[in-house]
Amino acid sequence: MRPTGQLHLGHYTGALENWIEQQNLLQPDGTRAYETCFLIADYHNLTTSLDTGSIYAHTIDMLTDWLAAGVDPEKSPVFRQSQVKEHAELFLIFANLITTARLERNPTLKEQVRDLNMESMSYGHLGYPVLQAADILLYKGNVVPVGEDQLPHVEITREISRKFNAHFPHPALGEVFPEPAPKITKFSRLVGLDGKAKMSKSLGNTILLSDTPDEIAGKMRNAVTDTQKVRRNDPGRPEVCTVFSYHQKFSSADALASVEAGCRSGALGCVDCKKMCSAAISEELAPMLDKRRHYEARPEMVRQILHEGEARARVIARQTMTEVREAMHLGEVRE
Repeated sequence: MRPTGQLHLGHYTGALENWIEQQNLLQPDGTRAYETCFLIADYHNLTTSLDTGSIYAHTIDMLTDWLAAGVDPEKSPVFRQSQVKEHAELFLIFANLITTARLERNPTLKEQVRDLNMESMSYGHLGYPVLQAADILLYKGNVVPVGEDQLPHVEITREISRKFNAHFPHPALGEVFPEPAPKITKFSRLVGLDGKAKMSKSLGNTILLSDTPDEIAGKMRNAVTDTQKVRRNDPGRPEVCTVFSYHQKFSSADALASVEAGCRSGALGCVDCKKMCSAAISEELAPMLDKRRHYEARPEMVRQILHEGEARARVIARQTMTEVREAMHLGEVRE
């Protein structure tokens, strides 16, 4: 994730929840199914803004949310892209394995240009999927948890992996890199409170993971519902209601069925529906809120977790780059 400060429900349902599930998944014999690494993509911030003054503070805020949500630094090293120099080195090599025409066809890039009303684009922005490929393949990722909008980037990573392996077979390993597969979640896109777009802090349509129950209830009061359901007894259409989409994620099966039936019949008014939804969200976030307060009171612990994760990441990254240089016949490297 790019460090943009405190996280919201869209980050949680679209990525973070999936990360933690993957981190804790066990095989039948009780061993971990995956070795997980979680990257703070601070270099990627430069693609849309050169204002770096708040990046570190935003990094700590975001990492605090990660830890509160269940990221376990003992299982999963957490680290900044900028503090592992091999990211930039591998990016440079990969940049020569893909054409600009291929990058310009990236549908996610086209959406960004449109949404940000960009009149021009930097070289770094055009090539950020190549840096993402380096982020993934430096740790030889086999599975990448992503939202649907990131699927084109995983495909670019797979193409780069194939091309490197074909051009530079390793004398002992054969192929240096795997071809990673994407892993998406059912709720990879969570619409914002305004019902117009996915959650975004810049649009002011979010519920933060750090929001209290009162703050969640206050925000939910302004959430968009079915515009045709004006009065309590009017029959509603849950399928077009933003609040109902939150119920689908955060309410129990019995509560969801009750809300849907009450909405369609008109027996359940929007005010009560929103109160029920707020309570369900607050219940899910309550353990995170407690853990966040724990880490907020111990900022040195958070910084130490970050530094230890970066030390672990450097060990993996150096080994990968040694194999890359061997495959490319670049010779001995002394540091």
